[in-house]
Amino acid sequence: MTTPVVKAADAAQFLALVPRMVGFLPRRSIVLIPFGRGRSLGGMRVDLPPGDLAPAPLAATFIGMVCRVSAADAVAVVVYTDDAWTPGDMPHRGLADALARRARECGLHVTDMLCVAADGWGSFLDPDGPKAGRPLREIAAPAGEMPDLPTGDQLAGAALPAASASERKDVAGAFTALRRAIALVCGPDAGGEGAGTGGRVDPTALTAMCALDDVPSLFEDALGWDAAALTPFQTALMIWTLGRPSLRDIALVQWCGGVDDGDQALDAQLRWEAGEEYPSGLAMRMWGEGPVPVHTRLARALEIARRAAVAAPRPQRAGSLATCAWLSWALGRSTHAEQYASWACEIEPEHGLAEIVRSFVVAGHLPDWAFRAGGTR
Repeated sequence: MTTPVVKAADAAQFLALVPRMVGFLPRRSIVLIPFGRGRSLGGMRVDLPPGDLAPAPLAATFIGMVCRVSAADAVAVVVYTDDAWTPGDMPHRGLADALARRARECGLHVTDMLCVAADGWGSFLDPDGPKAGRPLREIAAPAGEMPDLPTGDQLAGAALPAASASERKDVAGAFTALRRAIALVCGPDAGGEGAGTGGRVDPTALTAMCALDDVPSLFEDALGWDAAALTPFQTALMIWTLGRPSLRDIALVQWCGGVDDGDQALDAQLRWEAGEEYPSGLAMRMWGEGPVPVHTRLARALEIARRAAVAAPRPQRAGSLATCAWLSWALGRSTHAEQYASWACEIEPEHGLAEIVRSFVVAGHLPDWAFRAGGTR
């Protein structure tokens, strides 16, 4: 099968488009772009693997991801590397050849296989390309015809928002008061270790605690909060609930769908605690299966969780960070997910959800809905 080569000018414009498509400047990455009937279906980024790994199994894994996109009939691949051109050849050719071979074995047309190296760019499919690569300056978008070029790499946007010392102090005070109120009303164990029940309880904390009488309503209301202007007790409520797996999982299921989903998850949790089986449909939601989530709901939830994570006292931060990790993974941002999960494990090395998300990322496991047309709605 002969694969037509996209010549220099068109390929350069395509390379100018790729960062705008994925939303960042890929670095040490492989970007796979599925096509269906000549139209791109988004982009997938994976870390550029070490050169000492066998290329065939890697190619099978990476092309397998493209094959899960049901409408895909073709693929373009771009290798981004910090390596320089080797004498007379492009870096990572062995991996590129394995990717092209595997794609064709799977019935995918290979539109192009490109490399952006430290000192030039070119196509693995172009036997007549310059032996030292084409100048990087050729990768430039026509003025006014494309969105602005992103400024950061794949880790851009994962950094937590800033929090002032006074905000952290206020949140820490609200969190302590909330735990004492919960311990007073529900018993010492409910408030958590060290909550205590002695002394006067802040009336504002008691009022805030009332939101826990209906956690689906609390999680639904949270989507309407301004993440940049949370009250200390709003933040404290998120820290406390996201730090408890049973409540956090209700939130994640609900944020994927709606308040009815939260009600079902709450009922399932109570039944499970009473000894009944947990519904498989709800459980599989956590593994990325089920109806396509609403993107705006997950994105709003992520901003609230990020705010809780940055303002939380460090010992109580792991739950919010793990929530950030899962929400990022659900949105298709595996690089961010791995970062948040790693931060959570630095605080709590055996944090269940954080370890699950990290295992997803290492295995290249993405939510099933990421491979459907449009991804999240």
